[in-house]
Amino acid sequence: MPLLRFDGVSKTYDGPHTALSDLSFSVAEGELLFVTGHSGAGKSTLLRLIHLSERPSRGSVLVDDRNLAKVRGRQVALHRRRVGVVHQDHRLLTDRSVYENVALPLLIAGTPSAEVGKRVRVMLDKVGLGARERARPGELSAGEQQRVGIARAMVSQPRLLLADEPTGNLDPTLAAEIMQLFAAMPAQGTAVMIASHDLALVKRMRRRVLVLDHGKLADDISPEDLAS
Repeated sequence: MPLLRFDGVSKTYDGPHTALSDLSFSVAEGELLFVTGHSGAGKSTLLRLIHLSERPSRGSVLVDDRNLAKVRGRQVALHRRRVGVVHQDHRLLTDRSVYENVALPLLIAGTPSAEVGKRVRVMLDKVGLGARERARPGELSAGEQQRVGIARAMVSQPRLLLADEPTGNLDPTLAAEIMQLFAAMPAQGTAVMIASHDLALVKRMRRRVLVLDHGKLADDISPEDLAS
């Protein structure tokens, strides 16, 4: 059974503007894949449907074989705890420390304080920021802020991690470092879906690629095809 499945999903906005059209694909447990395409192809809309920031106009989005159309009310917050999100613009709380930013999802979930401290410090060490836990976001470089965002998305051990243009503001060296962090996550049981327009980076990673073109699935490229 796939972790995530799109069955004939379309999303239309008033105007009318069709952001996604008849999209069908599935994602396995612990899979890392990319979603790419031109600006406005529907990458961000696709991620928002999984995170329940948006609802489809037609079709079904299923996680663990459960139709997200049935997830309503307070169940939405429970769903979002299982789906981590890394934003391009970090969305860190500037008046809180690095530690407090990363701890936030655990505190919201009611995790015991001793467990919070342990998990936050393990995660900060993993992203190379163990020594910066007391710093405020404004004291960090763009790459460090992005790593805080990744740590915050990962600390609650989600089944699925969504990353929307996570390397868009980074230089190539930092972008490669961030991608290596993502590449290590499937081994820990987290599936990772990365929306990116950086085709050179995507090709270098040699993972499955979904190509969107004006909201349609134009191609589903296997790692083997990328390597050839």
